[in-house]
Amino acid sequence: MTDSRQMRAAARLYAVQALFQMEASDQTMEAVTREFEDLRFGASYDDIGTFAEGDRAVFRKLVFTAVNQQARIDQMTDRALVAKWPIARIDPTLRALFRAAGAELVEARTPPKVVINEFVDIARAFFPEGREPKFVNAVLDHMAREAQPEKF
Repeated sequence: MTDSRQMRAAARLYAVQALFQMEASDQTMEAVTREFEDLRFGASYDDIGTFAEGDRAVFRKLVFTAVNQQARIDQMTDRALVAKWPIARIDPTLRALFRAAGAELVEARTPPKVVINEFVDIARAFFPEGREPKFVNAVLDHMAREAQPEKF
């Protein structure tokens, strides 16, 4: 994996974490993005090691779009979920993941299959033993078809 691909992948992971943190702590987008860029991107800690350097532009764009297009992204996610499971009822980590992935899908700069694969990998990191990665794959496929029908 090239350095730029690794940096984009790290930015996606950080965006999911930042969106989760914003929801869990009720912090502003500005405070959380500043914290991530200042304290996590490439940071080294004795007890946990070194964090990857993320692509700051990708990170900012994903978080900004996820926040500013949240209603649209959540509606796309709701349509992809089973009727009994609206986005408000799903795991907050998955909710953050769907918002970050949805942000990248509505921007339509990255091929949908790449977005899906990258965020399924993130789901595997958070849920290594569970069925969540398959669930994420199915939901993101539905969202991608809605956001970018011309690419399918």
